[in-house]
Amino acid sequence: MQRAFFIGSEIYRGSRYGARHPLSIERVPAATDLARLLGWLPSRLYRTSPRARPAALTSFHSPAYVAALQAAEASGAVSDAIRERHGLGTLSNPVFPEMYRRPATAVGGGLLAAELVMSGQVRAVYNSGGGTHHALADRAAGFCFLNEPVLTIRHLLRLGARRVVYVDIDAHHGDGVEIAFHGSSQVRVISLHEDRRWPFTGALADTGGGAAFNLPVPRGFNDSEFTYALEELILPAVEGFAPDAVFLQCGADALTEDPLSRLTLSNNSHFRAVAALFALAPRLIVSGGGGYNPWSVARCWAGVWATLSGQDLPDALPEPARTHMRGLSWARKGRPAPELLATLRDAPRDDPIRDEIRAGIAHLRQRL
Repeated sequence: MQRAFFIGSEIYRGSRYGARHPLSIERVPAATDLARLLGWLPSRLYRTSPRARPAALTSFHSPAYVAALQAAEASGAVSDAIRERHGLGTLSNPVFPEMYRRPATAVGGGLLAAELVMSGQVRAVYNSGGGTHHALADRAAGFCFLNEPVLTIRHLLRLGARRVVYVDIDAHHGDGVEIAFHGSSQVRVISLHEDRRWPFTGALADTGGGAAFNLPVPRGFNDSEFTYALEELILPAVEGFAPDAVFLQCGADALTEDPLSRLTLSNNSHFRAVAALFALAPRLIVSGGGGYNPWSVARCWAGVWATLSGQDLPDALPEPARTHMRGLSWARKGRPAPELLATLRDAPRDDPIRDEIRAGIAHLRQRL
């Protein structure tokens, strides 16, 4: 059995939500190119993502919503009625040239990932463009037009998985996934996210009808606290459910450099989560997610792939990789700190574990 495959697509290259949008940056191409420059992505490990067909999308999304999304891309505009009903053409989910094809490709990558792991061809798959966890059945939300994790997990179940665990370490609560699997006995949803951050859901007491474990964390959440949450909550909650597959949403917006959160993780926390879940899960799908600093996202997601595929991370980036990192741009911000251009692994960001973290985890452990 192959250890891991990487799923990508050229649809992400040059596709932007608009000049002023947080997703005006290159993310998937930046991480993919960096992995290639480091020799981690030979063609035998790369799979091109197909585009999911409308019939596959309507296994979760309403036919009216899918049709509206296709029509918005085709016409380049939406009516006031469609904007109100489906959340298309808003500041968060604007009209742009690939607004249907891009998320449908991300979903296609998730469906392919499910097929690859369930067929026994590969142990783990990285669908770097996936992780769009806010979209609802009939509505776009939070930069997400289609809910790739929900559609991928549903496909895993159709293909014979009896139980699936969804782990979300994005800075924002995965509300769309929790809503989709509310009360499920087959899917366990574990979300670690910043407290008092949009979408303002995922409270500690929110159990998702028994299916969800939510750990909202305070500003300044650090590597020591992440490791404690991983070892004391996430891994026991995964193992106790005895899943046939695990889906890890590996959003990079919990990193210190990200503009849309106030958490202070290094990318070591993401690498640690990937390694631990790979060791524990019989089948593992990893996706991207949030992340709005082009340099920190590229480094994090390239390192996620290295961890998943069993590569050693260099202490310093070779010159071709440094040239690539220097070539990234971010119209909304200035240039990055020098270490973001010269290294891949962050320095650890360890600090004491606060009492509120320990108390939240102790509360959740009572349900295990």
